[in-house]
Amino acid sequence: MPAPLVVPDASVLLKWVLPSEEEPDADKALLLRRAITDEAVRAMVPALWLYEVGNTIARRFPAHACAWLSAIMKFGLKEAAPSGPWLTTALELTRAHRVTFYDAAYHALALTHKGVFVTADTRYAKQMAVDGSVVALSDWQPPAGSYPSRR
Repeated sequence: MPAPLVVPDASVLLKWVLPSEEEPDADKALLLRRAITDEAVRAMVPALWLYEVGNTIARRFPAHACAWLSAIMKFGLKEAAPSGPWLTTALELTRAHRVTFYDAAYHALALTHKGVFVTADTRYAKQMAVDGSVVALSDWQPPAGSYPSRR
């Protein structure tokens, strides 16, 4: 049986490299990163992740941008190719809930690939819970038996 699929968004991926004392739930993001590298979960992201993460790092931390972006890229996150079902789902989420296409893209990827979208945006997670396959980073738990909780 394959490991569960997670779709971390830019808000989660950024916590892998940003100074943890400035980032709420950085411990959870690092636990997720560990679960991915240990293959307790599989990760998939839409290609836009690089541009979202790169934009934030370049603007907020220009002196560290190259090193931090390179560090995240070394994880070799699997990028999902755009597909009709993914695009349709992303557009439906955007229209129905008036959310950004960026956020809907990650969520739609989780929905179409039977995974879970993990985001640090608790407001989005609460608003979109009705559609399923979304969890706030603060509530994310590794698969049973893989790691102890750090709550």
